[in-house]
Amino acid sequence: MKLFKNRTVLGVLCIAIALVICFVITPLFNASAANLTTIVRIKNDIKVGTQITGKDIETVEVGAYNLPSNVIKKPDEVVGKYAAVELLKEEYVLSTKISDTPAIENVYLYGLNGTKRVMSVTIPSFAKGLSGKLMSGDIVSVIAIDYQEKGETVVPEELQYVQVVAATDKRGNDEKVTEYRADGEEETDLPATVTLLVSPSQALVLAELEAEGEIHISLVYRGVKENADKFLEAQEKILTDKADVTVTEKTDETAESEVKPETTAFALGSEPQEMEGNESSETTVELIIPELAETEDIMEVNDNGIVSE
Repeated sequence: MKLFKNRTVLGVLCIAIALVICFVITPLFNASAANLTTIVRIKNDIKVGTQITGKDIETVEVGAYNLPSNVIKKPDEVVGKYAAVELLKEEYVLSTKISDTPAIENVYLYGLNGTKRVMSVTIPSFAKGLSGKLMSGDIVSVIAIDYQEKGETVVPEELQYVQVVAATDKRGNDEKVTEYRADGEEETDLPATVTLLVSPSQALVLAELEAEGEIHISLVYRGVKENADKFLEAQEKILTDKADVTVTEKTDETAESEVKPETTAFALGSEPQEMEGNESSETTVELIIPELAETEDIMEVNDNGIVSE
């Protein structure tokens, strides 16, 4: 202990430590930092879900020291993949930021097989679009105001149960984007359109409502896929029955009177009315309500507006 109390000895030790740091540790650190490696960097801004091409990336040499372990160094590992998040110019490409498949909000654009269509309709107002609460996978009913200019508010039978695939704001974002004004207050873009997965016949009715009518979106179900599919199956049955009725009516046409099929709709708060023109043809469409499976994922809202499972 007396040795360490000697100022000369302490001075020599400090000098020795300083020499080790200057001539051993520092050169090793500098050599490590000076090592260069080639990595992949973003050349142009890429939006979520966009497929990455060779024009969107570039390779550059950077210091190898302290690089993330998942940084991608070969262009072949990036080209053809999809941006899982928004990628900005001069950003390093990490394996966690790209995906083999499109981002979840764009999956519906790549899964079409010709039997269904994806179609967007305008949300006329905040309230008529379920106050910005619509989510992908929701089952909704489309309520038509003054349907076919008959002065009735109805749910067309083609649009009794329809699946939402996206709710998009005016900038084309499927998710809510929050920005901050100069005064620091938050400003969120609300959905301006709702995109639905529909059949060709449903698309025609939606196009008519978009051009000449007014719609209101009503949420029917949100929950597990098993139950959502039951609503879609019920809707498919309605469309099939309607197609069968149309074929039967055309078969029974006579030269004196041609039976013209009309779109049957559900009038809110009224009883179904019999169709005129052909007494032998009774077209009555019943509201089909699927029997849902009991699951723990079904949520209920009590009188106080509190969601519970």
